[in-house]
Amino acid sequence: MEKLIGKNLNVSIFISGRGSNLLSLINYSKIKNSKIKINLIISNNKFSRGLEFAKKNKIKYHIVNYSKKNQAELKILRYLRKNKIDLICLAGFMKILSSNFIKKFKNPILNIHPSILPRYKGLNTHMKAIKNKDKFSGATVHLVTPKLDSGKIILQKKVRISKYDTEKTLAKKVLKIEHKLYPTAIEKFLKKSNL
Repeated sequence: MEKLIGKNLNVSIFISGRGSNLLSLINYSKIKNSKIKINLIISNNKFSRGLEFAKKNKIKYHIVNYSKKNQAELKILRYLRKNKIDLICLAGFMKILSSNFIKKFKNPILNIHPSILPRYKGLNTHMKAIKNKDKFSGATVHLVTPKLDSGKIILQKKVRISKYDTEKTLAKKVLKIEHKLYPTAIEKFLKKSNL
């Protein structure tokens, strides 16, 4: 990515569900001195509640059917190019991007994952943490690479797991820290990348 001087980064957020991390990023983009401008939202789910935040904030969005992954990704790449997207943030996007997509997009892709990576890559992170009687869980923001949840870690934050926690209560705790962690991690990433 070329250095962007005196210009906001055009960001696309990919979502599948309720969009609470999307909302925290929209709020972050509105603060003074924020370098990001969210101008495209991609969802693989037409019932995603996060699309309501897109409509409310007048952000362009596209719903992409993932039944044929190759076609879906080609369509998304066209949308990204058309909107001159500099950075993708995955925020609860429940599809795995192909190595071909990552290579063709060329610019950075960030993801937020509900565990302290490298522990518990993939799904069911809260169940695994409780089952293994971990004392802490948390969230990680990392760069996306073709290898699942294995890219360079940008920022992590822990939460304590109490003996009374269930998957549901732990998920709630982790989600709460995600909302602060993601904007902070983006800021750190942009400074380190000198963008």
